[in-house]
Amino acid sequence: MLSFGGKQTRHCSGVTRRDVLTIGTGIAGLSLAHLLASEAKPQPAQTPGQVLGRRPKSIIYIVLAGGISHIDTWDMKPDAPAEYRGEFKTIHTRLPGEQICELFPQQARIFDKLALLRGVRSVENDHFLSEVYTGLARTAGQRPAFGSVVSNLHGGVRGLPAYVSLSRPSDDRFEFERPYYAGAGHAPFRPFGEALENLAPVRDLARLEDRKTLLRTFDTLRRDLDSTGTLEGMDRHHAQALTMITSPRVRDAFDLSKEPTKLVERYGRGKYTHQAVKDLLYDWSGKPFLQARRLVEAGVRVVTLTVGSWDHHSGPTQHIFQSYRHVLPALDQSIFALVTDLESRGLSDDVLVVVLSEFGRTPKLSQPGPGREHWADAGCVLLYGGGLKMGQVIGATDRRAEYPREGKLNFQNLMATFYHVLGVDVEAKLPDFTGRPQQLLDERQPIAALVG
Repeated sequence: MLSFGGKQTRHCSGVTRRDVLTIGTGIAGLSLAHLLASEAKPQPAQTPGQVLGRRPKSIIYIVLAGGISHIDTWDMKPDAPAEYRGEFKTIHTRLPGEQICELFPQQARIFDKLALLRGVRSVENDHFLSEVYTGLARTAGQRPAFGSVVSNLHGGVRGLPAYVSLSRPSDDRFEFERPYYAGAGHAPFRPFGEALENLAPVRDLARLEDRKTLLRTFDTLRRDLDSTGTLEGMDRHHAQALTMITSPRVRDAFDLSKEPTKLVERYGRGKYTHQAVKDLLYDWSGKPFLQARRLVEAGVRVVTLTVGSWDHHSGPTQHIFQSYRHVLPALDQSIFALVTDLESRGLSDDVLVVVLSEFGRTPKLSQPGPGREHWADAGCVLLYGGGLKMGQVIGATDRRAEYPREGKLNFQNLMATFYHVLGVDVEAKLPDFTGRPQQLLDERQPIAALVG
């Protein structure tokens, strides 16, 4: 006899969906599976694909949520009128003829190892990150995050989750890392709180056997009691949870104490001013960048993280340049440390690093502040590694950084390129909640200048 939330149940017909979803909260180990479970309705996963090469490639996806100003960072216009160009000067980089912000000296040193996209256009001009995580705007409907697509089509390796998000879940309006019809088993694992605590070594083998026995009990439940398929998704999470809590390799991947103190310090720490309150300082830490490196080195396919605060509007309490004087050097140090660390470990071809926002900022400054508003017509994306062609700048904007002057770059082009690197067939289809096959993208051509 099992007890679910204070009720005793003798047979399958007495087990409700709510019972199944809450059982993990009171049993050590199963709570990890509960936290892994998605908010979406699951669908059966496709057969994992095979990725050719010495190892599956990975991506570290760094989102500067809020919209970093392109004209103050990687697409500066020193000859533009004063009300456009801002306060910062440009510096030369290792890539001949290319200049970036003076607060990015470490990136300038390795710019010949990077690729920069200028004039990237987004469809939406608000803080909806659907394009960032799916390549498609919200008008395309509920689409699974690209990490969930990768997990569905290729799966994880060596007991690790295929998709890890280092961003804490937030308000539903801003939560775009959902698996939707890719399946509940392909939601991102978030290593926070109880989920991370459950990765501690299991010392009581008897209790672990009790968990396994309990999980086997789920196999006897009648699947027709839950037409949404949530039970199947939960089974997948339970299996993954047991693998994770019994694997030293998995635990080590999440353990930053394994890293030398000097290396941790190299990734940086400091202060930055919040986008809305210029007189308050907030902590900046390079540890998420280092955590991402550990995870992809261990074999995680997709690691996402959001860092900083970048929504610099006009207003009496806002000052974009005061904020940037703190936060841009911190971002510069963390990017430099991550790139050079990956290179020193021989992972340049195996790991793609992406740094991007949902859009840029208005090239013309707004007052009071000064600040910059949302600008969907031009943004920048910084790339490193992944076997793509580095040492180039692709695309350009006009003399005021307002509109693309050449090239046609959007988030679908970006996502197609990421899928190309990760070995995902961009022509693949996933059945939606109605069973209708859905293309991953409408525009499925990767950026030719990057893939070569």
